[in-house]
Amino acid sequence: MRKILQFILKILARLVLWKYKPVIVAVTGSVGKTSTKEAIYTILKNHFGEREVRRNQRNYNNEIGVPLTIFGLESGGKNLFIWCLRFLKVFWMLVFKQKYPKILVVEMGADKPGDIEYLTGFIKPNISVITAIGEVPVHVEFFESPQQLALEKKKLIDVLDKKGIAVLNYDDPMVYQMGKDKKCKIITYGFSEGADVRAINYETRLANSEDSHVYGFTGFKAFFKGSLVPVKLNNVLGKHQIYPALAGISVGLVFGLNLIEMSEALNRDYQTLPGRMKLIKGIKNTLIIDDTYNAAPLSTSAAIKTLREVSEQKQGSRTIAVLGDMLELGRYAPEVHEEIGREAAEAVDYLLTVGERAKFIAEGAIKKGLAKDRLFSFCTSEEAGKFLQDLLKENDIILVKGSRAMKMEKVVEEIMSEPERAKTLLV
Repeated sequence: MRKILQFILKILARLVLWKYKPVIVAVTGSVGKTSTKEAIYTILKNHFGEREVRRNQRNYNNEIGVPLTIFGLESGGKNLFIWCLRFLKVFWMLVFKQKYPKILVVEMGADKPGDIEYLTGFIKPNISVITAIGEVPVHVEFFESPQQLALEKKKLIDVLDKKGIAVLNYDDPMVYQMGKDKKCKIITYGFSEGADVRAINYETRLANSEDSHVYGFTGFKAFFKGSLVPVKLNNVLGKHQIYPALAGISVGLVFGLNLIEMSEALNRDYQTLPGRMKLIKGIKNTLIIDDTYNAAPLSTSAAIKTLREVSEQKQGSRTIAVLGDMLELGRYAPEVHEEIGREAAEAVDYLLTVGERAKFIAEGAIKKGLAKDRLFSFCTSEEAGKFLQDLLKENDIILVKGSRAMKMEKVVEEIMSEPERAKTLLV
C-alpha cells in the first residue's frame, strides 16, 4: 500500500512542478538540515512574502513528506478517505490554475541508499545546499561507509545543470570536495578564510530579558566581497548554529538580496525549532539547554562545547550533561560514543547517560578522568529525569541531548519550571 501511495504522489508531484515551475532550493546533509531550511525560508519570505515561499512542515523530508510539501497539504495518515480528499485537491490544482509559491525550500533526508536519487528523480533543484557530513555521520549504519553516505548526499549536486548553483559548507571536507569538477556555480560558506560567505567575530552569550528570564543569543559578522554586516540570532546558542544562517545568506545572495536586508530578517524572525539548542528555565532557578531533537557525533560535540562556553558566563554554576544514545552509527558506535565521553569529561561537573550505547560515553569519561561519583547511567530518559530533580542545585546549567528514539525531551519535562508548557516548548 505504501509503495502505491509513493508512486501516486511521485507522479502528481512531477505534474504539479511541471505546471507551476517554482524555483526549487533543496537542502540535505547529516546535521543542520532543518535549521538551514528555516534560515533560508526566513530570509526569502521576508523579501518575497509568505505566500511566495513554501518549505517543509515538521519532518516532511522523505518520499511521502516531500510531495506533500509540493502540494501544500498534510498527510492523510492511515485514513483512505482523507487521502482521497487530498488527491482531489491536487487534481483541482492540476486542472485549474491556483495561486502557487514562486519558491520551494525543500529539505531532503537520506536515511538509506537511494533516498536522494529517488527524490531527485522527480524534483530538479535550481539550488542545492549541503550542510555538513562529519567524520561519522548519522544514518551511516545503513551505508558501507561515511564516504558512501556522502556520495548519496552528493547526488543533490549531480542533478544540477550549468545554470544550477551548489551552496556548500566550506569547513566540512567531505562537503567541500563535492564541488570539485562540477560545471554548476559553487558558493561556499563557513568560518575558514577561503569561504565565499564567511562568519567572523562570533560570540554566544546569555542575557537577562525584561521579565528577568535568561535568554541567549549568538552574534557574528557576515563577510562577503568586502562587505561586513553584524548578525544577531536571538534565542540561538552555539557556534554551530551560525552555519544555517550562513547558508541562508548564501542562498539569499543568489536571489540578489543584500546583506543588510538578510541580517535584519534573521535578527527579527529567525528561530530554531523546539529541541534544537533551546534555552528553557528549569526548576530551582536552573537553566536547561534543550537539544533533544536528535543527535549525531558532530552536533553532540558542538553542543558540549557550547555548554562550556555558556557556563563560563555564569560564575559558580555547575554544568551537567544528560546524553542519550546516538543511533544509526553501526560499527562506529562504540568508538564515537567513547570519544564524546572524553569531550564531556573536560566540560561537565556531572554526566548522566541514557541507553546501552551511551554506556560507552561513560567509559570514555572515566578514562579521561571524570570521577565515578559524578557519573550516573540509566536505561530510560524518565529514570534520568527523576534522578536529576534531586541532583540539581540553583544556577546549574543542564545540557540534554540524544537521538530522537531516546525521547530525551522527557528529561527536560521532568526538570522544567513550567511543565504545563511542554507541548509547546518541547519536541
